[in-house]
Amino acid sequence: MTANKKYVFFDIDGTLTDRATGKIVPSAQEALNQLQANGHFVSLATGRAHYKARPFMEEVGLHDMVCCGGGGLVVDDQLIRNIPLDLEKSKAIAKQADALGYGVLLMLDDSIDVYSRNDKFREQCGPRKEPTNYIIDPDLDYDKLDVIYKLYISIPAEEEAALTLKDTLGHLRFQPEYLMFQYDEKHQGILDMINTVHGRPEDVVVFGDDTNDLVMFDPRWTSIAMGNGTDQLKAKADYVTDANVDDGIFNACRKFGWI
Repeated sequence: MTANKKYVFFDIDGTLTDRATGKIVPSAQEALNQLQANGHFVSLATGRAHYKARPFMEEVGLHDMVCCGGGGLVVDDQLIRNIPLDLEKSKAIAKQADALGYGVLLMLDDSIDVYSRNDKFREQCGPRKEPTNYIIDPDLDYDKLDVIYKLYISIPAEEEAALTLKDTLGHLRFQPEYLMFQYDEKHQGILDMINTVHGRPEDVVVFGDDTNDLVMFDPRWTSIAMGNGTDQLKAKADYVTDANVDDGIFNACRKFGWI
C-alpha cells in the first residue's frame, strides 16, 4: 500500500468512459484496479440517479459512489441516503410549468418510472434520451406527493425565462428540448462521503471533464481535468492529463505515484 491513502472520485461520462462507445476506457479500468489494490479509496461521483449508476459501479468493480448529484451515497455497496428535491419548491415549479402549458415529468422513486398528469412532455419534445417508463395519471395531485427526486420540464432554452421559479432549485440542460431539476450538490456529496469514511479533504483527488464537474474542483484537494475536457474546467484544474481515450487517468495516477 502506498504511504498516503488517497480518496479518488471519478466522473463517469467522458472521464472514465469513451463517449463514442459508452464503455469504460480499458486503461481507466486498469487504473481503478491498481488504485484499489494499493489501498486507496475509489468512488464514482456522478449526477446519475442511483438506479442508473449502480450497474456501472458494479461493472467496473467499485463499491462506493456519490450519485444523484451528491444526494445519494453508496458505501460498501449499500445506499445509505438519497436526498430528494425540496418538496415545496419542486411542487411550485411543477405547478407553474403546468399553468404555462409545458409538459412535466416527476421522478418519485429510485427507478425508470416517471409520472405525469398528461402526455404533453412527449408531445412537445419527444421521449427522454434514456430508458423511461411513463405513467400518465390525470388525477395526479402534486399537493399529495411526499417526495420528488427529479423534475423534467419540456421547455426550450429560448423560453425558459417564462419559468420564473426555475432558479429556486438546481437545474441542468443536457438536452435542448427539456430542463431537468435534480439535487445538484456533488461537492457536498464528496465532503459527506469523506466524513462518512473518515478521510481528509486534503487527501481527495477528483477527475472530471465537463463544466458540470466544476463544482467538484476545490482548492483543498487535487483536481484533475481530462485532456478532452472543457477549457473552463482545465483552467480550474491543478493538473490537466491526457484525453481519457489516450490513457489520461492511468497516466495521471502513475505520474502522482498512486499506482
